[in-house]
Amino acid sequence: MSKHIYLHPEPFVFENGRELTDLQISYETFGKPNADRSNVIWVCHALTANADVLDWWSGLFGTGELFDSNDYYIICANVIGSAYNSSNPLSVNPATGQPYYLSFPEFTVRDLVNAHQFLADYLDIKQIEILIGGSLGGQQALEWAVSHSIAINHLIVVGTNAVHSPWGIAFNESQRLAITTDRTFYANHPDGGAKGLKVARAMALLSYRNYTTYANTQKEDDNEKLDHYKASSYQNYQGEKLVKRYNAYSYYFLTKAMDSHNLGRGRRSIESALASIDCPTLVLSVNTDLLFPPQEQQFIAQHVPNAHYQEIESTYGHDGFLIETKKLTKIISNFLREQKEYLNELV
Repeated sequence: MSKHIYLHPEPFVFENGRELTDLQISYETFGKPNADRSNVIWVCHALTANADVLDWWSGLFGTGELFDSNDYYIICANVIGSAYNSSNPLSVNPATGQPYYLSFPEFTVRDLVNAHQFLADYLDIKQIEILIGGSLGGQQALEWAVSHSIAINHLIVVGTNAVHSPWGIAFNESQRLAITTDRTFYANHPDGGAKGLKVARAMALLSYRNYTTYANTQKEDDNEKLDHYKASSYQNYQGEKLVKRYNAYSYYFLTKAMDSHNLGRGRRSIESALASIDCPTLVLSVNTDLLFPPQEQQFIAQHVPNAHYQEIESTYGHDGFLIETKKLTKIISNFLREQKEYLNELV
């Protein structure tokens, strides 16, 4: 594993016209590129993840796993706005000498992709063998494929959509309401909005899991209990856990970026954008996903010309894309093997 920082040498222009004069992208690499750089796997991470994909997607990535750094050159870059060393609201604004906080430029999923394209150019990567992402990462992967700014040989997206839904936007806005209700959010302090972020994370968990998940893991065995329920403790614990590793400003801006996702913006339509994807594509859903329900992935698969659709059975809801790594491994390995066999038949 190697950690790196890419400093963009020119002003970075956002989709809304604003600029950053000192864009910084934090990224990690695992393994080594082969002679013709044909073994690149690029991972697009989800909302609050870092670039250490071997940590948060262990079981799919790692030594002895399907995506082994002994075989692949694996790249995972933190998105703009992330709390993990890419340019974000806590970065210092060179014009003021103080952190940006709420003056940081609002950005879109398309901006995240454009920044990573600059990184790919810097790394002299002309093709990506496998581009993979789930949730917000899947939105990025789809946007990158539709942009046609780099050759992609295989595209894999999990628990994502072609346009963020009113349901998803409502969840995000509710979380932002919780954050902005915390008056410290406007205090221009690195810990600003921490209490609101805790509430936001607790709300988000309800969309990441589902009724069955909580029934299986948080059910009470004591019929006499009147307070201090497992489910209550769990919500508090998960909220505090995020506050310890993240900040409210990054969370606020990244949820807005997720809301911006629409493959049809500036293009003829969402359907035509999907139809332009010309690489073999695996679209995966989790059958109990409340936040990105399977019909959203089915829509993607229906409109991408060479798409293969699979549904994973899981009680974990949206988080199933991170937890059900054995099922993911089986489906993805079959997909890649079938693609290899098909190419061999053409030779």
